Amino acid sequence: MAGNSDPLTPRAKIAVTAGKAVAAASRAAGRGSGSVIGGRVALKLDPDLLARLAQNLDVILVSATNGKTTTTRLIAEALGAAGPVVSNALGANMPAGITSALAGGSDAKYAVIEVDEKYLAGVARDTAPKCIALLNLSRDQLDRAAETRMLAENWREGLAGSKAVVIANADDPLVVWAASSSPNVIWVAAGQMWKDDAWSCPSCGGVMQRPGDDWFCGECGFRRPTPSWALSGDHVLDPHGSAWPIHLQLPGRANKANAASSAAVVAVFGVPPQVALERMYQVQAVAGRYDVVQFMQRDLRLLLAKNPAGWLETFSLIDPPPTPVILSVNARGADGTDTSWLWDVDYTRLTGHPIFVVGDRKLDLAVRLEVANQHFQVCENVDQAVQLAPPGRIEVIANYTAFQDLRRRVGN
Repeated sequence: MAGNSDPLTPRAKIAVTAGKAVAAASRAAGRGSGSVIGGRVALKLDPDLLARLAQNLDVILVSATNGKTTTTRLIAEALGAAGPVVSNALGANMPAGITSALAGGSDAKYAVIEVDEKYLAGVARDTAPKCIALLNLSRDQLDRAAETRMLAENWREGLAGSKAVVIANADDPLVVWAASSSPNVIWVAAGQMWKDDAWSCPSCGGVMQRPGDDWFCGECGFRRPTPSWALSGDHVLDPHGSAWPIHLQLPGRANKANAASSAAVVAVFGVPPQVALERMYQVQAVAGRYDVVQFMQRDLRLLLAKNPAGWLETFSLIDPPPTPVILSVNARGADGTDTSWLWDVDYTRLTGHPIFVVGDRKLDLAVRLEVANQHFQVCENVDQAVQLAPPGRIEVIANYTAFQDLRRRVGN
């Protein structure tokens, strides 16, 4: 449907209204934002609702194992320079949550949508995106997520022939394999600290060669494409070779990489890198991540890390020893119930930090730290950990539901 004509049928309007009513009731009952239950109800009433809501929007989809929520927020902030934006900023990234977000954006021109990796192909089919950002793929939620190569294959098949401009990380072989089926790809050298899911070639299964920052398969010739955008230290290099300084309030190399990918995305819509990066500076925290909060007369910095790749990046940005560190791990449905991924994390990087362990699976984590020869104390809860921690700001690293528990306890 062209122009600004109303894409919503009477049935769709009823679905939107019902979804909003259910969401409001859920919020009033103190059961969270209500976006997921509201979206589920709306999609039950009109299964085509997501496609209808997306019809008059320029849709940008963002998918990855790590960094989706932050990158979505950075793109939305930068793209605001070009017009009103609707986004699922709270991270409800499956079809129900996405439908709820779009239902709330009646005056928007752009929709910046974070999508769970497993749902990317379906959401892309429904929303006909103008742009898709693919950041990384690594192991996550081992008990229920597809193996990474299967996910890459799923992306590859789902994006084949897509009209979207695909912005993809040239440094992640799995992402390159997935994106290579698309006719219009812009490559970004965003880096890849975690390499343990990309030692075999996704094309032929051969062993990947990794000289320096390059990579290629010695057997079939699958290789790193030449990027047109790149993260270089504290700068984004654009396709013309100009270097633009990155000024972020968010910490760490990973967020600079997210900013580089975001700059490449919004350039597709005519927002220049300088304007984009200046607007990204406004983002201080994303759904509580990176927030510094006061709790029991102490400063706690809250850091989310859900899988080995995320923990590796997070260790690189914490303050140096002897800064105290609290680690919290749960294994509920949203985390994945299999904690064997803890053995993939290099905890020797915490040597010299006083470590305090909390969370549902604190004993699993304690065994892992024992093997890594780390000094730690197991605590009943975050209150006890804070009481025992030596002076100074405390870094708190938690996986998904442990992070939500933490935010509720410290009042964030």
